[in-house]
Amino acid sequence: MNDDVLLEVKDGVGTVTLNRPDRLNTLAIPTVDRLTELLLTAGASEEVHAVVLAGNGKRFCAGADQAEMVEREPQAWEPIVRRYLDPVRAIVSMDKPVIAALHGDAVGGGLGLAMACDFRVAAEGIRLGAPFTPIGLAGCDMSAGWFLPRLVGLGTATDLMFTGRLVKADEALEIGLVHRVVPGEAFQDEVSALARQLAAGPPIAHRWTKRAIHRSLGVDMEAEFEFEIFAQVQCIQSEDHREGVQAFKERRAPVFRGR
Repeated sequence: MNDDVLLEVKDGVGTVTLNRPDRLNTLAIPTVDRLTELLLTAGASEEVHAVVLAGNGKRFCAGADQAEMVEREPQAWEPIVRRYLDPVRAIVSMDKPVIAALHGDAVGGGLGLAMACDFRVAAEGIRLGAPFTPIGLAGCDMSAGWFLPRLVGLGTATDLMFTGRLVKADEALEIGLVHRVVPGEAFQDEVSALARQLAAGPPIAHRWTKRAIHRSLGVDMEAEFEFEIFAQVQCIQSEDHREGVQAFKERRAPVFRGR
């Protein structure tokens, strides 16, 4: 059994944990495959309403495992590089909110995984970056070329991708790379509280919200408006919407059932 990645489901939250602390949670090819498998499992589970992506040990993820960087025939590299994007696609296509729990450094492919998530919560003092160019690789690896300009703007993305420099959590918050920076002793409680909040939310509304966010990045304004109309009509007809309105009137917490 491959224990490089673990999945635990509790109280509506699926926690997917990179479990190679002795290798700084680096991504060997079997790790990538297992990570993709468990992300897809969490995404398909009716018990899971929110997902946390975490790492064991001192680092969130230090990127690709250098043991994979061996001499290969040129035609062998394309499917391997393509494969490393599979977990990114699994996160983005999942109709559930995903939190990157960045208790430690997120570097290279680790940053790519974090950027694909819907929320990034960082512990104080950690570092983030895409140090590809210093080792002779393109700075757009493992989704950085897509997400970095959209999250931090073209100018800052150009800086980070060309120089490969790492930024600390406070700067990452300032430039929009993470959503929250939390003291280490409060980190797990903060992540758990956010995950529980999202898991208790309306699954149908979350589904259409996430689809709208990602779809908007590649269409013009009128096309997005049409999608917003379609999405809202789906939600208006749901039992969750009626429950939300009733709970508001009764001044109580809503109980959403994804119907």
